[in-house]
Amino acid sequence: MKRLDCCILAGFVAALASPAAWSDAAKLAQEKGCLGCHAVDKKVVGPAYKDVAAKYKGQAEAVDKLAQKIKEGGSGNWGSVPMPPNAVTDEEAKTLAEWVLSH
Repeated sequence: MKRLDCCILAGFVAALASPAAWSDAAKLAQEKGCLGCHAVDKKVVGPAYKDVAAKYKGQAEAVDKLAQKIKEGGSGNWGSVPMPPNAVTDEEAKTLAEWVLSH
């Protein structure tokens, strides 16, 4: 019974931590200028985050692929407008990729 109580408590703590982590990632996206070209639910200059998440859904290496695109930029995947490289650390790129893919 103790193990079950610990699992329930761990799940509760994780649920409480998730909104803060999500909020930190959203704040990072704002600070890094991502929201100037992207929105969660609609195309702006670049694709909507929900569309990016749908495109990468089920891909085992999605976080790494998207983090690399965030950091290095890219073109041709979402139309003719290229995404420039972004001044982010590897850790920030991974955080942003995880956040985008959560939509």
